Amino acid sequence: MDWYSRRVLTWRVSNTLDTEACREVLQEALRCYGVPEIFNTDQGAQYTSEALTTVLKAHGVQISMDGKGP
Repeated sequence: MDWYSRRVLTWRVSNTLDTEACREVLQEALRCYGVPEIFNTDQGAQYTSEALTTVLKAHGVQISMDGKGP
């Protein structure tokens, strides 16, 4: 979701917390909408994985993760 417009840019449905599915969605968003300045997520395993953070770092995206819950 784009924080400014509140628009969902791209999405997939998965019944697992699969890192590959997240990486594919991220790459599609990068292709279609360009590179954001910041990528903000929670600290879920699929978002902290090396596979996803490597893509973000390769594009020069600042990674921002919300704090852990209670």
